Formats: sequence, C-alpha cells, structure tokens
Amino acid sequence: MNKPLKYMVVHDDPHIPWEKVEENWAKLANVEHATWVRTCYNKEKGVRYCVWLAPNEKVLATIFDELHISYESIIEVEETVPDLWGKKWQEHLKAEATADTLGF
Repeated sequence: MNKPLKYMVVHDDPHIPWEKVEENWAKLANVEHATWVRTCYNKEKGVRYCVWLAPNEKVLATIFDELHISYESIIEVEETVPDLWGKKWQEHLKAEATADTLGF
C-alpha cells in the first residue's frame, strides 16, 4: 500500500452557518478513503484550511462532492517545522559552507 499524500483543502464560504460547518466536520471525521488531520479556521470570515491524508486529489474531491461540501482548492503540500530553521539550520549552513561540493 502506498503512503498517503498530504493535501491542504481550502473552504471559503462566509455565508455557511457555523452549525452546518460542525455538521460537516462530523461527517468528514468518519470518511473511509482519506484521513482528516486538522483544520485551522477563522469562524468570523468563514474560511477553513484543512489538512488531509489521501491517496490522491480525486479521492478528496469525490468525498466533498458526495457530501455537498464546497471547496476552493485542493493542493498537495509538504510540511516543515521551526526546528529546521533554528539551530539545526545554522549548523547545516556552516557544514555546507565547508563542503567539497560547494558551488555544484
């Protein structure tokens, strides 16, 4: 079985009642062909950014279409964390500056 890919799904619907958003979340938490990881949202503006694991974009689009949940975009994403840009990143830059492959 292939490792699932990570996707960011953007929902921008300022007119949807919050109760409907919560109802949709209950439905989405139980889908079988993808895994909902987390959502960041602005309740006032009606914008939600959802992270999903799925085999491909089409699987997610089908899930949202079948549940009649609108979305603006579905894009494959990768993730980084602050640790990579702190001390460890500085160590990497120092090592890179002295590497034999500098400039290649």
